Amino acid sequence: MGIFSRKNDTTVAVATPVAGPGLGHLTGGYTIDTTHSQIGFAVRHAMVTNVRGEFTEYEGKLHLDGDQPANSSADLVIKVASIDTNQAQRDEHLRTGDFFAADTYPEIRFRSTSAERVGDESYRLTGDLTIKDTTRQVVLDLDFTGHATDVYGAERVGFEGSATVDRTAWGLTYNAALETGGVLIGEKVKLSFDISAVKAA
Repeated sequence: MGIFSRKNDTTVAVATPVAGPGLGHLTGGYTIDTTHSQIGFAVRHAMVTNVRGEFTEYEGKLHLDGDQPANSSADLVIKVASIDTNQAQRDEHLRTGDFFAADTYPEIRFRSTSAERVGDESYRLTGDLTIKDTTRQVVLDLDFTGHATDVYGAERVGFEGSATVDRTAWGLTYNAALETGGVLIGEKVKLSFDISAVKAA
């Protein structure tokens, strides 16, 4: 299946590379398990509802420091062409130059620049998000959801959270006016992540 693989199980929420109190034993490198994770988004449509979607092909690495969360980091690469909103015609439009221009800019990248603990198991991750060769800073609010050793003996950690961004900051400006007033597509996009990551052997 290569580096990128389509996920089979989904839930909506965020990955964070920071650990909670007393989790020093979790310090180390982790790989995101794409079969048990989801990277999703939601955007207002026609002023009345939300269209939801996800990216199904991506890879990510985390470095966790359970004792010093500020030393943690995350690196994520998403294949733009894997966008899926459960409507094929819309997905094809999103891949065109009106939106992501997937043929020219095939990847979305996120690289963290800082991490901080803001609650017992809550964290804030700041990083650079690059879309269409434009890089802007984003801030993710995150929760550590637990750790366990699975039936195969792999040590896993979980994180969830979200961030809200303005798509026009990355040149995603396409829109259409509605006859009743307003526009077809909202500018604010809620990003959501639900991540299961496996510790490197």
